[in-house]
Amino acid sequence: MQVAQKVALVTGSAHRVGKAIALGLARAGCHVMVHYHHSRSAAEATVGEIRALGVRAEMAGANLRSAAGVRELFRQTARTFERLDILVNSAATLSRASLRKASEADWDAALELNLKGAFFCIQEAARRMDVQGGVIINIADIIGLRPWKAFPLHSIAKSALITLTQVAALELAPHIRVNAVAPGLILPPEGMAPERWQALGRATPLGRPGDPQDLVRAVLFLIHEDYITGETLVVDGGMQLRLEDAP
Repeated sequence: MQVAQKVALVTGSAHRVGKAIALGLARAGCHVMVHYHHSRSAAEATVGEIRALGVRAEMAGANLRSAAGVRELFRQTARTFERLDILVNSAATLSRASLRKASEADWDAALELNLKGAFFCIQEAARRMDVQGGVIINIADIIGLRPWKAFPLHSIAKSALITLTQVAALELAPHIRVNAVAPGLILPPEGMAPERWQALGRATPLGRPGDPQDLVRAVLFLIHEDYITGETLVVDGGMQLRLEDAP
């Protein structure tokens, strides 16, 4: 699929990797719906940056932890744009609760957004892409492929998201392609010391952390390549080859 003049919805695109993906799509000529939950001011700033690139950008607030919130997001998108060509499921939360101490609330917090929200976003997108076709990209994580003990719930959610990618690819073919990107060290978790982040980067085979643009290029590749579906593209500098435990 060519990106120029298409319409994309990027969840969680007010900041961090979601914002980088939204801006990357805009630079390629795509119109973008910026989704946020609590970060309205950040979303407004992102919309401004996208519009400065010469494409259309709007924003929509919604809580994706419920199917009702997902439906509201897609209703807002439909009212704003006449079509939807690309969905990027980027909205996520990172929980450090241990397996022994995780509560039901911890479980719900991790699974509702990282998996449930993505599922219902795919469902809603499919209803709008069935006629003209489309592309769905799920942002997974390498700890969905190689679990980290300190992040069990995140590992479970992202592993399930990778399986969801494969299930959706089967169900929605041939008109809708569904793939995932599993990043490694792209942006440090909030609160991580810079020294620890750089040490983790040096421990990868490529000897450095990644950059959001590495993830953006992977997303664009999967959108462009029309004969790839059901795949998870790992973007981690080889980190999973040496993965031991969570930072």
